[in-house]
Amino acid sequence: MSENDIPKHEVIVVGAGPAALSAAIYTTREDIETLLFERAVIGGLAAVTDKVDNYPGFPEGIEGLTLSDNLHKQAERFGAVIELGEVTKVYDQGEYKRLETTSGDMLARAVLVATGSDYKKVGVPGEQDFYARGVHYCATCDGAFYRDKKLVVIGGGNSAVQESLFLTRFASHIDMLVRSTIKASDVLQHDLAEAVSAGKITVHLHTRTDEIVGENNKVTKVIGTDTISGKTTEFSTDGVFVFVGLKPNSEFLHNSGIDLDPIGFVKTDQHLQTSMKGVFAAGDIRSGATMQIASAVGEGATAALIIREYLEGKLVPHSESTQETAAVPVS
Repeated sequence: MSENDIPKHEVIVVGAGPAALSAAIYTTREDIETLLFERAVIGGLAAVTDKVDNYPGFPEGIEGLTLSDNLHKQAERFGAVIELGEVTKVYDQGEYKRLETTSGDMLARAVLVATGSDYKKVGVPGEQDFYARGVHYCATCDGAFYRDKKLVVIGGGNSAVQESLFLTRFASHIDMLVRSTIKASDVLQHDLAEAVSAGKITVHLHTRTDEIVGENNKVTKVIGTDTISGKTTEFSTDGVFVFVGLKPNSEFLHNSGIDLDPIGFVKTDQHLQTSMKGVFAAGDIRSGATMQIASAVGEGATAALIIREYLEGKLVPHSESTQETAAVPVS
């Protein structure tokens, strides 16, 4: 395919989570043609979160899927086009950035990377073998399959506690295996204490997960070790839910020339621009992000305004050294 035959776009957004959809709402309202690529779920991790309790404007909270659907509909109402597919490489070709995608090569005057994060794995024997057959990473997606069943939840942070509380709607009992101590917010710890008092959840602190065991394509138990006493314990279970943190979805940027931090999050300057001129980043993928839906939406809006300035040639010169800093709003 010759250069002239490659489809050209004003803006391509990689991802379709809250930051991406927020950005698309702003760019399309400015009549900037915008295409979004999403390889998984529109709405990102927000779409598979049971309830969002800290998003401004919803005093009773809002279901993550509902919030994601509303952002999706709003972006499309203003003209954003969302394509299910994957961007595998990004190249700098001067005025245009070249993207390799599952739909073929494409060119964009500006690119916004808003791919967010994905669930980390524990990395123990049996985890991969029983994936989606007893091992899960999304309580909202799969919790209902375990009505009146016993479950093991691995993790002790905000997501582990929040999703464990959600799973009590279905499970007869939950064993939480926490490698060190509970590190959730005070509000969640209070709710967890109530669930423990009610006999719905048992928390096992300082417990390392060693192996997930099953037979006939079905999980039957989890083997763990008390890291203080050294005692090994088997937890009988019908399923396992893993909530041990997030990792950046930045594999497609490796060897692109775009600077990443040691973990793999994208470095940006004060204008949310990466080390590649014309490529910006917003939301959970950005180094220094707060990993909150509200801030991701704000960064998406800010990125859109900055991209408009960039396309109009009004953005200040790109700094040669990117910093892990928050954005400065464009006037």
